[in-house]
Amino acid sequence: MAQFVWEIGIEEMPARFLPDLMGQLADLFSRSLRERGVGCGDLSTYATPRRLVVWIGELDSRQQEREEFITGPPVRIAYEETGELNRAGQGFVASQGVSPEDLFVTRTDKGEYLAVQVRRGGERTIDLLPGLGSEILSGLSFPKKMRWESTGFLFGRPIRWMAALLDGEVVPVQEASLTADRYTWGHRVLGPGPFRIPEAKDYFRIIREQGAVVLDRGERTELVKGQGEALARDKGGAVVWEEELLQEVVDVVEYPKPVLGGFDRKYLDLPRQVLLTSMESHQKSFGIEDGEGNLLPYFLCTLNLEPKDLDLVRNGWERVLKARLEDANFFWSADSQASLEQWREELRKVVFMGPLGSMWDKSERLQEMGRYLDLFLDTGISRELERAAAICKTDLVSEVVGEFDNLQGVMGGIYARRKGETETAARAVEEHYQPSGPETPIPESTAGALLSVADKMDNLVGCFSLNMVPTGAQDPYALRRQALGIVRIVLEKGLRLSLPNMIDKARESYGEIEAKLSPEDCRAALLDFFQQRVRAHYLGLGFSTRIVEASIQAGAEDLVLLDKRLRALDRFSRETDFEPAVLTFKRVDNIIRKQGGQDGPLDGEYDAQNLPEPQEKELARSIEELIPRWRDLWKEEDFDSLLAQLRELRPVVDSFFDHVMVMTQDSGLRRNRLNLLWSLLSMLSGLAAFSELQI
Repeated sequence: MAQFVWEIGIEEMPARFLPDLMGQLADLFSRSLRERGVGCGDLSTYATPRRLVVWIGELDSRQQEREEFITGPPVRIAYEETGELNRAGQGFVASQGVSPEDLFVTRTDKGEYLAVQVRRGGERTIDLLPGLGSEILSGLSFPKKMRWESTGFLFGRPIRWMAALLDGEVVPVQEASLTADRYTWGHRVLGPGPFRIPEAKDYFRIIREQGAVVLDRGERTELVKGQGEALARDKGGAVVWEEELLQEVVDVVEYPKPVLGGFDRKYLDLPRQVLLTSMESHQKSFGIEDGEGNLLPYFLCTLNLEPKDLDLVRNGWERVLKARLEDANFFWSADSQASLEQWREELRKVVFMGPLGSMWDKSERLQEMGRYLDLFLDTGISRELERAAAICKTDLVSEVVGEFDNLQGVMGGIYARRKGETETAARAVEEHYQPSGPETPIPESTAGALLSVADKMDNLVGCFSLNMVPTGAQDPYALRRQALGIVRIVLEKGLRLSLPNMIDKARESYGEIEAKLSPEDCRAALLDFFQQRVRAHYLGLGFSTRIVEASIQAGAEDLVLLDKRLRALDRFSRETDFEPAVLTFKRVDNIIRKQGGQDGPLDGEYDAQNLPEPQEKELARSIEELIPRWRDLWKEEDFDSLLAQLRELRPVVDSFFDHVMVMTQDSGLRRNRLNLLWSLLSMLSGLAAFSELQI
């Protein structure tokens, strides 16, 4: 077994590209080796801003050999009358790289065919790797690509060098006017290089000791966290780690050097969120807090080198942060002088979206929707919710949010508290943009949850009314995220809301607008859109496709009810008698769908006296007995017990099908039997769409 290393040297790659590139490299390389029949041990990938690396500690030196039996054209069309191979026969010989003498005839059920036994594989791995490497470089995907040299090759950033070795032998991967050799370059300042790599196994030692590069992303993370916490402890505090920022910091350095800086205590009068945002967004630094969660006048930054004069570098970071904090302090002071009503009036000048009016108009609609939701759910917070809806967008015209736009909502809550609003209203304003993504938390307060639902539904209805419907990957207004946010809030909060009613109410609150979709078409399009988001939500939780589809198709207007049905159906699907039950009631569904309209629409009304067979009389009796119990269980939303009723019904239904011909020639009797089945199906259809339960 050989050792292999491949380093792709690049100009500084954006940090957000690196995690995905490591995964792509591992997947593409593993798959390519597998397709070529080259065995290998564990494959590792590494990434820093200036290099992508593939390492394999055990790689087969040769491709696996295999015998292949290949059939060609039929004998009758492969030869001329003279007995010589014609164009079809010659083409088969050429395509397989064999001679006519290697051919033989094989007999099959379809006749005699030319065949050949060929031996494939056995090539040296080092001869396969150059082509494999070039193929992988072309196959890597980036959010954006660029070209920088004469061949026009596209990549995320310019490739400046490549080193590739199989043990001690260079693997000449070629791409972008470059050919891999055995030289690597290290850290730009601490170990620029170039450095010669005698063998693949020497690469890690050379890049660390001579190149001063910490190659492993996990090790860089531990260095930043470990040294950062030690520096913070010296000041009696702990680092306020923000995980996404931490991963970004780790991916912009090759030699992490955490450094603690300080700032004037007067800036601690700024809100915590403003201070942290000034550090995190603009300086890629972390705050320091004491044991009680109060920020201390220090921050942690991460250098990409070991400076000769650490104090000089620290002072530079402190000067830049001071300028940011001075700006924040000025904006905060200016905002403190304004009133919410002044800001609310300024919202008249802030356009929400084209023909949909201003942000002031939007706040009026949110008040109307808030009143509707409160009345529907009887939460008892109507006044606070209405006030929160009125002021929730006011921070958009504040100075702080103008500078730190990611604090919208958060600053609104802070201003609301400082300007005398109730805690319920302030909390709702603070939370109404949540959740911002599929993994982020939903609002904790009821008022925040309802205001968030109202805001997102207003956005969705407005965009859909203008026919701004997401297509493919295009979703400029993040409507998918907002619909999923509503789904999550409704489910996690257990809000018994009707999606169609909310859509209609939101559309009604817009009044007369230059809509491109009618209210009816808007509702239909949005309900389908919500179904897609609900489907994605449950599939993401690990539920099977058939369970999700059967539940959604049975009704998705009340998401809480859907959730209860779906989870009960999922539990039932794990029972041993699930499949027999599904097959039985799916048969009922199939008959109704395929034959039910033959004699006109069915209404479920049947005459039990005109059912001649005992088995159908028994089915009618069982249905009649089940109806009151079914209604009670449905009212209690006891879906486990409702599904258990299928066990009692199944033998009766099976007996019906075994002894009764539904599609008899007698049209009256046929219609009576179909209505009997329809009455059963109409009762079961609210539970699950059995047609979707593929067995």
